[in-house]
Amino acid sequence: MGTAAAALAVALLVGCTGPGAESGSADRGASGGGAPAPIPGDPQAVPDDADSDRQVITTASAVLAVEEPIESAQQVSELVESAGGRVDERTEQARQNGAEGAVADLVVRVPAEELTGVLADLADLGDVESVSVSGSDVTDTAVDLDARISALQTSVTRLQALMDAAASTEALLAAEAALSERQAELESLQSRRASLADQVELSRLHVHLKPFGVAPVGGPDGFGDGLGTGWRALVAVLSGAVMVVGVLLPWVAAGGLLAAAVLVPIRLARRRSAGEVAAPPEA
Repeated sequence: MGTAAAALAVALLVGCTGPGAESGSADRGASGGGAPAPIPGDPQAVPDDADSDRQVITTASAVLAVEEPIESAQQVSELVESAGGRVDERTEQARQNGAEGAVADLVVRVPAEELTGVLADLADLGDVESVSVSGSDVTDTAVDLDARISALQTSVTRLQALMDAAASTEALLAAEAALSERQAELESLQSRRASLADQVELSRLHVHLKPFGVAPVGGPDGFGDGLGTGWRALVAVLSGAVMVVGVLLPWVAAGGLLAAAVLVPIRLARRRSAGEVAAPPEA
C-alpha cells in the first residue's frame, strides 16, 4: 500500500508540473492572479516602463568603400572590441569575381546600446554606401521560457524531497526517473534562455569592405555619385599604370643594355667591311 501511494504521488507530481500546469502558471502570472485583463487601448493598462522591458534582437549590416579593405578590417575589429563587442567571423579576399582589388567581410557582435555609435564611427573609415538595421521582438518567448524554467525548478525540488522520503525501492526508482527527465528538460530550457539573452544583449553586425572605384550594385544613384565613382576609378587606373611602369622599367633598361651590347659591335663590323670595299686597290 505504501509503495502504491508513493508511486501515485510521483505520477500526480509529474502530471501537475507538465506543460499544461506551466502554461497555467504563466497565464496566472501574466493576469496578476485572477485580476481582470487590461482593456485594449486604455493608456493606464500599459505601464510607463513597458518599452524598457522589451526583449529585442537587433541585426544590422553596412557596406563601406575604403582605401585598403584589409587594413580597414583590422580597424573595424579594434573599434568593435573597444565598444565591448567581439568578432565572430572575418574573411579577406585578394580578388573578387576575377577583378583587381581586395575585399573583406566581418561578422561582429556589438552591445545593443553601442550599436548606433559603432555604425556612426564606421563613417570615419570610408564612404558608407548602405546601412540596414532590423529588430525582432522576442519578449513573449523570453517570458514563456522563464515561466517554464521556474515551474521545472519547483518540480525538481519536490522530486528531490520525495526521493529523500521514499519508503521503498520502487518509489525511489520512480522518483529518480522523473527527476532525471525533469533535469534534462530544465537544462535544455536554460540553454535556450541563455542563447536568447546573448542575442538580445549583443547585436549582430555584418560589415562588407570594398575598395574605392567599385560601382555599387545597380549603378550610381545620381550625377554626383557617378562623378565620384568615375574619379575614383580613374585614380585607381592611373595608380595601377604607374605601378606597371615601375615594374617594367628595370626590365626595359636591362633589355636596352643587352641590345646595345649586341648591336654596336655588329654595326662597327659592317662599317669596317664597307670601308674596305670602297678603298681602291693598290697598284
